[in-house]
This record gives sequence, structure tokens and C-alpha cells, in this order.
Amino acid sequence: MSFAIGIVGLPNVGKSTLFKALTRKQALIANYPFATIEPNVGIVEVPDERLAQLAAISKSGRIVPTTINFVDIAGLVRGAAQGEGLGNKFLSHIREVDAIVMVVRVFVDNDIVHVHGQVDPKSDVDVIHAELVIADLETANRRVDTLKSKAKGGVTPLLEKELAAVERVRDALQQGNLASSVALADDEKPPLAELHLLTMKPFLYVLNVDEKTLKEKAYVGPLSNTLAPQIALNAKIEAELADMSPTEAKEMLTALEIPESGLDALIRAAYAKLGLISFLTTGEMETRAWTIPVGTKAPQAAGVIHTDFEKTFIRAEISNWKDFVTQGGEAGVRDKGLLRVEGKDYVMQDGDVVHFRVGA
Repeated sequence: MSFAIGIVGLPNVGKSTLFKALTRKQALIANYPFATIEPNVGIVEVPDERLAQLAAISKSGRIVPTTINFVDIAGLVRGAAQGEGLGNKFLSHIREVDAIVMVVRVFVDNDIVHVHGQVDPKSDVDVIHAELVIADLETANRRVDTLKSKAKGGVTPLLEKELAAVERVRDALQQGNLASSVALADDEKPPLAELHLLTMKPFLYVLNVDEKTLKEKAYVGPLSNTLAPQIALNAKIEAELADMSPTEAKEMLTALEIPESGLDALIRAAYAKLGLISFLTTGEMETRAWTIPVGTKAPQAAGVIHTDFEKTFIRAEISNWKDFVTQGGEAGVRDKGLLRVEGKDYVMQDGDVVHFRVGA
């Protein structure tokens, strides 16, 4: 199960530097607009300290974290929705991701030109939101026209409901609001999802601040707290940390008086924003984290490991990861009565250590 997060922002905000830090993969980085012409995709491990503890108990041969794909998408400028800059390419790439990380420049550096001549975080966010809204409005208008044409041949209840929902979203977009601001009933969401509206996607906001601002937490305030979550970091520091060993990185964070890596906070926030959790499997061969959406039931979770497991699911033997570690493994949780047997209606929880029993 693969999920993709698009990293977007105006040119020269530190977006490609952040991507390099995230993936330890050298993106094309240059101090001029549109340096990154094709999107770079990197597979990023989701930090999970539970895995090492479980692996120590099970004496696992390897640890396999779960991952999220991050996509570095070419810089956006005002007018992208009309094809300015790399607008059309940008919009096609961003439609493919599940959520959007917007990198916002807060740092001031006279050697790095701002595409609009001055550093203004709120204005930058407004520009990107506006371009995405304009693109979505065009999509919504086309869909309204299509549905009205279909209605000439006869109106059905489903068609009428879809048209009403799309028109509500279109009206919100016309007022400059994001599509996600429109409340939709559960049965209205599937047809809207087919439109792949950009402003219907979850947003995260990364504030790229300088070192002094990060230490002093003076970054609080540039953006409204309604834009959430906001993660403050310094992209250059994160790039340096990414090239260090864990011990060296920890020493550097301590020296800089920064409590944790901004990237770890960003990755976890992205995971949560997408409504994802991890269940865990552990044994001598490996300890592994598996990604599932919140609300996934046991048979569907088994299907993430192997598609046949969903069809042949019998039961799931489950314990909490903390109990597994505290009690020294499966035998321990079983002896203490902490191992549960769950059926097909069980809703998986984050941190479940599970052994699926399946048929032939």
C-alpha cells in the first residue's frame, strides 16, 4: 500500500533542499526558478522506535519500517493555472499525490532571491492556494457542464445529487475557498473524489526558518493557525543531519538546542494527516511495520501482507506492542493472557503486533 506526498512551494523556498534531506537523494538544486523540471520521487522511512525494541525481543534478522513516497514537484509561480512557468506540468504532477506539503519561506537571505521580491509567508501561501483553486474551478466547471448535458437526457436521483454536490464545491471555489472547506455527505464524496481536485487534498505546511528563529521559536505567527499542521525546520540543517550517523545527528541537535529533527516531525505529521496507522509483525526473520488506513479490519490488514490472506483469513492473534516487549515476546503475552484472538470484524489499532492465521 503506497502513499505519495507532494512537496510544493514557490521557487527558492528550500523545497529541493528539504527533499534531499528527506530522501538522502540528490535532487537538482539551484538558486534560480524552475531548477527542478521533472519530479523526483523518494521513498522515505517512517520513524518508528517500536521496531528496534520488538526486533531485540524476537532476535530478528532485519528491520523493515513502513514508508511514504515523497515527490519533489517543480516550483509554482503566480499564473501557473494559466500555464505560466511550468504550470501545466506542475498541475499534472500534483494531481497524482495523496497529500501536499507546502514549503513556505520564512528565512531571510539576500543572496537567495525571492521570486516576488520580498519574503512574505502569508502571501506565498495565498498565491499557491489561489493557483490551485483556479485549477480546481476549471475542473469543477467542466464537470458541471457535463452533468447538465447528461441531465437533458433524463435526470436520475444519483445525477441530481452529484450535480448539487459539484455545484456547491464550484461555488466555494468561485469565492476563493478550498474545495475541502465544503461539507460533504458520505455518499457525495466518491463522485467528487473522481475529479481529483487539488484543494480537496490534505495540506501540511513546512516553515523553512533560519537557525536563530528555530531556536527562539519566533516562527510562531506567520501563518494562521487554521493552516495546520505547521512544522518549523531549517532545511539546510536537516540536510546536514541526514548525512550524519544517528549518533552524530543527535549530538548536533543537542549542540543546536533543537529537541528533534524537523523531518521526523514532518514524516509523522504526514502519516497522521493521511489517516494512516501501522500494525507490526515480528519474528526471527524480520520485524516489519505495515501501513493501513485508520478503520481497517483484520482481513483487509492481512491482505496488505498478501492479497490471498484476505480471502483465506481465519483469525488474528494480537497483542499490544508494549505488552509484547514487556513480557518478552509471544509466549510471555500468551502466558499473561494478553494475547487476544480476533475475528473478521476486528478493527486494527496502531501498534498491534499480529500473527494472522489463514487457510490454504
